[in-house]
Amino acid sequence: MELRKIYTVVEEIYSDQGQKVNTPLRKVAVVAVVKNPYAGVYQEDLSYLIEESKEIGRKISMMAVEAMGNYSVESYGKGALVGLAGEQEHGVAMLTNIFGEELRSAVGGGVAWIPSMKKKGAAGTMIDVPLAHKDALYVRSHLDGMTLTLSDAPLDDEIAIISVIANGGRPNSRLGGLLKEDIVGKDGLR
Repeated sequence: MELRKIYTVVEEIYSDQGQKVNTPLRKVAVVAVVKNPYAGVYQEDLSYLIEESKEIGRKISMMAVEAMGNYSVESYGKGALVGLAGEQEHGVAMLTNIFGEELRSAVGGGVAWIPSMKKKGAAGTMIDVPLAHKDALYVRSHLDGMTLTLSDAPLDDEIAIISVIANGGRPNSRLGGLLKEDIVGKDGLR
């Protein structure tokens, strides 16, 4: 696929509501902006987008892990923002399990379902990419997200494909439930 640009966004949180965070929460998003070959055209078979997502997924997921630095990855999520001449289905096709396996591989494994957000929008549209613990979906502290705004993407004939990772859960999480220390990690739930 024709790649126009890649964004890397790093957010690091040191305190929240006046409470210091023991280990800074680092969230990293890497976004690949690619030309949508089906912009303005209905295409029944979207297997090309699925196949192309493998290389893109590998590239941006590895870049995200690199930007994480010395922190280990605990959470992940994925997203797609499709330009107005495309369909939401184009973004869905780019984020199937082919993409997901590349993300899992980059972070060193993960058995939990990867949360995602896909939508259409013009350049400058915000997208909230959800995050969940990579080994157990029911770890409440790690149900989080990252909000991104891409100033010049996607153009009408583009798709912005997004990998997001984090080294921990929400600062000050205190709603109970399964703790990360108690993860079994066999079924992706507990």
